[in-house]
Amino acid sequence: MFGLGLPELLIIALLILFFFGAKRLPGIGTGLGKTVKEIRNIKKELSKDKESAKKTDAAEDPASEDKSFEGKVTESLQEKLTDKVIAQVPGIKQAKSIKDKADKIKKIVS
Repeated sequence: MFGLGLPELLIIALLILFFFGAKRLPGIGTGLGKTVKEIRNIKKELSKDKESAKKTDAAEDPASEDKSFEGKVTESLQEKLTDKVIAQVPGIKQAKSIKDKADKIKKIVS
């Protein structure tokens, strides 16, 4: 498994336990499980969208169709994953708001 043996996996598990604590581990596991499930659902949805787009737009140039579709897919996937991560991981929402405020101040100053 990626060159990791049992001792390495145990060390990683202990570090995770140390950093996050026993109380937060179930919540983190639940969040990761939901994220994986959401990624799978998005993947299925995107494949269905791509198939339907190919059927309806058969007259267009296939190369330009794939580029525009993949651009839309990338943006959609990025937005959905960002929202999920921000909602599930504690502290990220605060960090994002601080970064947004810093960017606004930076624009005002320059």
